[in-house]
Amino acid sequence: MEQQIRFCTSSDGVRIAYATVGQGSPVIRIRPWFTHLEFEWESPMWRSLIDRLSARHLLIRHDGRGMGLSDHQVMDYSPEAQVRDLEAVVDALSLERFALWGVSQGGATTITYAVRHPEGVSHLILQGSFARMGWLVDGQEGQQLFHTGLSLIRQGWGTDLPAYRQVFTSLFMPDADTEAVRQFNEMQRISASPENAAALFSAMRDTDVSELLSRVRTPTLVIHCRDDAVVPFESGRELAAAIPGARFLPLDSRNHAILPDESAAEVLAKAVDDCLGEGEETAAGAAPSGLVTILFTDMEGSTTLTQRLGDARAQEVLRTHNRIVRDALKAHSGSEIKHTGDGIMASFTSASRALECAIDIQRTLAQHNESNPDMPIRVRIGLNAGEPVAEEEDLFGTAVQLAARICAHAEPGEILTPIVVRELAAGKGFLLADRGDVVLRGFEDPVRLYEVRWREA
Repeated sequence: MEQQIRFCTSSDGVRIAYATVGQGSPVIRIRPWFTHLEFEWESPMWRSLIDRLSARHLLIRHDGRGMGLSDHQVMDYSPEAQVRDLEAVVDALSLERFALWGVSQGGATTITYAVRHPEGVSHLILQGSFARMGWLVDGQEGQQLFHTGLSLIRQGWGTDLPAYRQVFTSLFMPDADTEAVRQFNEMQRISASPENAAALFSAMRDTDVSELLSRVRTPTLVIHCRDDAVVPFESGRELAAAIPGARFLPLDSRNHAILPDESAAEVLAKAVDDCLGEGEETAAGAAPSGLVTILFTDMEGSTTLTQRLGDARAQEVLRTHNRIVRDALKAHSGSEIKHTGDGIMASFTSASRALECAIDIQRTLAQHNESNPDMPIRVRIGLNAGEPVAEEEDLFGTAVQLAARICAHAEPGEILTPIVVRELAAGKGFLLADRGDVVLRGFEDPVRLYEVRWREA
């Protein structure tokens, strides 16, 4: 399973890199600095938790502005800008309901978003977070701590010698071994320039969501290490006490950045996984119920593929089709129901996400065909929406049968959908051409079909 990295643009024009991996109910992790999507993916320091959560969920991460793969030419690092970046990622993925997992300063961003958009957030997880950085703001000691940290960043963040950065590493991970220290030092160096790191560190002092805590209505889990040297344990307790109904989980650790081999890491992973699983309408691995949008793909000429290409090459074509479709499902929160031999059946809780997925599939196939003219893959796609019968991890009923018939009626390279999907996705910017009433096998009444225009002008 590979992560998919894409880009979106925040409202002030800053380009934000985000990554998706896994399949299932979506969860967005917010960690605004010390981020680099590629380095994090390759590092054992962070990869183990990514793999665990993406096994059951669509895990979404993004590089903070000025960090990693996101734009580095940034002027505004304010807490409000961090919220706008999160909104841009949500909009880019057309997410309707998802969990937010805020780490450290990311907790304030998730709290703000959850208060502004309560209908879209299913769960709120705050790890090592705070409402306000009082320990770096209040009194002479706080001022000294802040200016000392700022000076270290400006003087040594980008140097080849890790001594300056290792001051931060020793605070974030006092129990780290030599390899973990090296990885964290390197993450700091490649994540941002000294100027950007200093600007973000300075902007953190303006973070204050204290007045929002009582307005949080999302089920919330607060996790904090007892001996955290970066964000005081009391900050976590204050969050849990001020957010209505929040649960508090203390961890026995000194590390703000929890190490993958310490016992607290297993407790953290299980707590996050359990929290995200609470209240899910569908058990892991089960077929969804209620109103869903169903998507079928069907490869052109699949029955003669083996005769024309031979077993090995025909299987290679099928694997390419499966990879393209499954990557699109992951990116658009779709659930694969089954492989049909020459296509894939999937379901979505959102009609607009299903349409976006179908368009993504056809555009990716078009790019593949342009690069591989000797082995093109042409696919029909049909959609329908309804309330199928869910049984033994599969879907049955008229809604499914109609989606399959619509797919069979499409020409290779086409996306066809009935009026119900068109109405569910109304106002979302899709271009649909009326194909008129069509009589489909097994259905007495004609069905009004629309072609989804996916080729870019």
